[in-house]
Parts: sequence; structure tokens; C-alpha cells
Amino acid sequence: MRKPRDYDAELKALDDKARQLKVRKLQQLGELVVATGADSLPVEELAGALIDVAENKDGTRREGWRKRGAAFFQGKEPSPAGGNRAGAQANPRGAIPAAGEDRA
Repeated sequence: MRKPRDYDAELKALDDKARQLKVRKLQQLGELVVATGADSLPVEELAGALIDVAENKDGTRREGWRKRGAAFFQGKEPSPAGGNRAGAQANPRGAIPAAGEDRA
């Protein structure tokens, strides 16, 4: 006879995993802010810029941002200070590992 499924345990495990993913996402967003140098901006200015980006519907502009972001994660984008960003050699994709990658 089959063992009955423990739905409560499965739901708890899924809830725990979702919580872990949310925490990791928030941590990675913070690391991204630091890696790009945006942590030096006033909070109001950073929030305004992010709101503007989120509301922007111009496909050409968004594609430009996407390409610049991809170059940043490949270590090809200079930091806002003008030099190569620290950590580009240690992790060529930037400070933020892709989903599923282990953090070293």
C-alpha cells in the first residue's frame, strides 16, 4: 500500500524555498547596487531613477540598457569611476551569480 503524502510538509518546504529565494533576490539586488556604484547616490535619486526605468516603454532605450547591463556582467563595462570594476577577474559575470549558481 502507498504511503500517504504529507501535504503540510510539502507546503512548508515550498514556503521555505520561496522565502530563501526572496532573501537571495534581495541580497543580490543590494550587491548589484554596490557593484554598479549606485550606493553612492542619494536614496531618493536612486528610487526615482529605478521608477523611471520601470515605467519606460521605449524599446530602443530599454534595449540599450539591456546591452549595457550585459556588458557590465561580462566585465566589459567600466565602473562609474572610470576604471575597471573590482571583482571582474574573480567573477566575470559580475558580483551577482546567476540563479542556480553557487556562491564562492
